[in-house]
Amino acid sequence: MIGSWRRERLADVWLYLCMDRRADRGDLDGFLDTVLGAGIDQVQLRDKTATRDELAAASAVFRAAADRHGALFILNDDPYLAAEVGADGVHVGQDDLHPSDARLLVGPDAIVGRSTHSLAEVDGALAEDCDYFAIGPVHATPTKQGRPAIGLEPLRHAAAAAQGRPWFVTGAMRLETAPEVLATGARRLVVVRAITDAPDPARVVSDLAALLRR
Repeated sequence: MIGSWRRERLADVWLYLCMDRRADRGDLDGFLDTVLGAGIDQVQLRDKTATRDELAAASAVFRAAADRHGALFILNDDPYLAAEVGADGVHVGQDDLHPSDARLLVGPDAIVGRSTHSLAEVDGALAEDCDYFAIGPVHATPTKQGRPAIGLEPLRHAAAAAQGRPWFVTGAMRLETAPEVLATGARRLVVVRAITDAPDPARVVSDLAALLRR
């Protein structure tokens, strides 16, 4: 039942927030309630500066907030920790564990996500044991240092090839950049700074969610 619910929920995920522990602001619990309440469907904890213990502590806050709002909680990179903290799944990059190996660690009921950055990697993800993939960055972004922008053509390829597999677009996604992305056939976005740095994050989430659910 858990695995079935997670995949049914994933099928209805449109707006996916990737964020850190907000350790510099100290408002993690309240921020999560704000954005999840405003329309975030899935939230990923990605914090490259945190220790394992810090990630575990933050995961408890993410888990509780996701449960309160009926959202999915995904942990970045670490399937071992994802299993320990009861995350709904793990997201792995091209330099992390292969999705099939991550699946062995998190179990069959968990969600496995995959990062892709090219047409070939999209095709690879569609042949792998992952529940969704993300493609980008469409535009260069400081959250992906050293990763060049891939433009829109890989999105058109993904739209034609995905065959029902959920997929998300990353890379400086915000209200101003979303329309050209959606014109390619994309329907789901991963957002970072447009929400985490916003003066009114609830308003940004609400506007983006309305755009995606039209």
